[in-house]
Amino acid sequence: MAETYPKVRVAVVQSAPVLFDRESTTRKAVRLIQETSVDGAQMVIFPEAYIPAYPRGLSFGAVVGQRKPWGRELWSLYYHNSVPVPSPTTDELGRAAREAGVFLAIGVVERQGGTLYCTTLYFHPDGSLGGKHRKLKPTGSERLIWGEGDGSTLTVVETRFGKVGGLICWENYMPLARMAMYSQGVDIYLAPTADSRPTWQATLQHIACEGRCFVLGCNQFVTKDMVPADLPGIEELRDQPDILCRGGSAIYAPQGEILAGPLYDQEGILYANLDLGDVARSKFDFDVVGHYARPDVFNLRINKSPTG
Repeated sequence: MAETYPKVRVAVVQSAPVLFDRESTTRKAVRLIQETSVDGAQMVIFPEAYIPAYPRGLSFGAVVGQRKPWGRELWSLYYHNSVPVPSPTTDELGRAAREAGVFLAIGVVERQGGTLYCTTLYFHPDGSLGGKHRKLKPTGSERLIWGEGDGSTLTVVETRFGKVGGLICWENYMPLARMAMYSQGVDIYLAPTADSRPTWQATLQHIACEGRCFVLGCNQFVTKDMVPADLPGIEELRDQPDILCRGGSAIYAPQGEILAGPLYDQEGILYANLDLGDVARSKFDFDVVGHYARPDVFNLRINKSPTG
């Protein structure tokens, strides 16, 4: 008798936040969660740093050996619109997940003490916070504004339709971080990002083939006119293109087939119906942590102790 595998309808939300405004962005997220549930979604993913913003093109007034006063003002605005966990913001997101009956993954700029982290939050359909992942290594100038995560949040969440986890943006270029996900049996791999280059699609497709998992890539679509006109440092965006981020959200199957997208140059929601049996069938000839591994040659050690 054939095995019966779970099926799930997923929604990948390519959207811009109300930049640098936590409350307004949270309200927008709630509206979009409701919209996806009307279309039958059971799992919803939002982009990296969705609440309150990915501050693309901004230097925060910093050069080596000097920080300008306006940069501190911009930092203060970003800091005060970030998301403590838990907080009324996470309560509102959990409530939205519960009312829509969806599993929710959403990128936030998390505040703990005086440090910000680029974080993915996972909410179960009952509204409870199922876990979080903090970006291990912010890229380039992101290191100025975000702290580093640790191995304690290399999180995979058990759901009724399989194991869900993932990495943020260029963490996905870290082979050992990917192996940490695969070793936990991830079935649906989330890859929220700020990278809108066409080459990012190769990364998503490679992860699907390598991990034999579904891959949901999610990005923002942001234009320059969405940035508040009175934002400290707004003049730095003068020479930036009108479209700051094109998007490129997409959904891939466990053998690399594209199921939806990539979506460019507009806001929108991608949907796909996933059959988790495809994960099992794909591992017939390749299992990166099973019959295709060589534990006699390679060994992965993960330090999951929290450091902060």
